[in-house]
Amino acid sequence: MDNSEFYVDFGVNEIKEILPHRYPFLLIDKVKYMEPGKKVVAYKNVTINENFFQGHFPEKPVMPGVLIIESMAQAGAVAILSQEKFKGKIPLFAGINKARFRKQVEPGDTLRLEVEITKVKGPMGFGKGTAYVGDKKAAEAEIMFAIIGDESV
Repeated sequence: MDNSEFYVDFGVNEIKEILPHRYPFLLIDKVKYMEPGKKVVAYKNVTINENFFQGHFPEKPVMPGVLIIESMAQAGAVAILSQEKFKGKIPLFAGINKARFRKQVEPGDTLRLEVEITKVKGPMGFGKGTAYVGDKKAAEAEIMFAIIGDESV
């Protein structure tokens, strides 16, 4: 099966048309693959200029694990909010399960975020995300989300 129709080249401007997040909390820079409502592959270029490195940790900067998970969630939100029925809505965390951190993410790293949406029922949904640096798994988690923003929620 040819999935070439799902290869995209979204930069920050296109991402901002889909997500409500803005600087300094927009944590994905590009999207290269997206099946609306199903799967996404996004990237975050981690630079020393990230505001969280000022305190985490100045002498040995490491991206906080919760922000890696947030990056995964934002990637997944691109897939969800790209569906017509969810456009313009706001995605919220409803839960995080089986989070594991396997590699420190440091300035200069590029995070590849792969998220599969596993179930959506009404305004609630579940996904499974994995973050990589190169070919090494940096983190993984199951995420639960809620979509708000209309009278049915």
